[in-house]
Amino acid sequence: MDTLAVPEPHIGTSFRAAMRRVASTVTIVTASDGGRRHGMTMTAVSSLSMDPPSMVICVNQSTFLHEILVSARHFCVNVLTHDQAEISTAFSGASSPEERFSVGAWLTHAAGMHYLSSAQANIVCRKTAAIPFGTHTIFIGSAADVMLGDDARPLLYRNAAYC
Repeated sequence: MDTLAVPEPHIGTSFRAAMRRVASTVTIVTASDGGRRHGMTMTAVSSLSMDPPSMVICVNQSTFLHEILVSARHFCVNVLTHDQAEISTAFSGASSPEERFSVGAWLTHAAGMHYLSSAQANIVCRKTAAIPFGTHTIFIGSAADVMLGDDARPLLYRNAAYC
């Protein structure tokens, strides 16, 4: 039977420090399960495949967004521009879930979730898989719609700060 080896206690601290040194593009992932909507600032987002066009998002299982994603059929990855730190901050917990969508220009997609109309890109994904791992779930989505805004400098996050 394959099991995961338990890392040494210092590995977790060192790993966190190493990951803080990786600059990541800031996104807001949004979803709706019909009755509820939510969005959360995330950097644990990546393309997965070009054939089929698909993405991976990694969501902590303790979050409200995770609860919605479990039953939602779609999610949207909104790629932020360098001047959208205020929106990112609102969706990273500075604003309540009810107030978040009042910061920025949000529209409702035909698939049901909100998307940021001023983002440099919005990638609407149909959820195709959910794989639990550790404290998170890896959600895989196939691109169902892509909207492109201006090709601006992205908002980046590194070492607990926008850069």
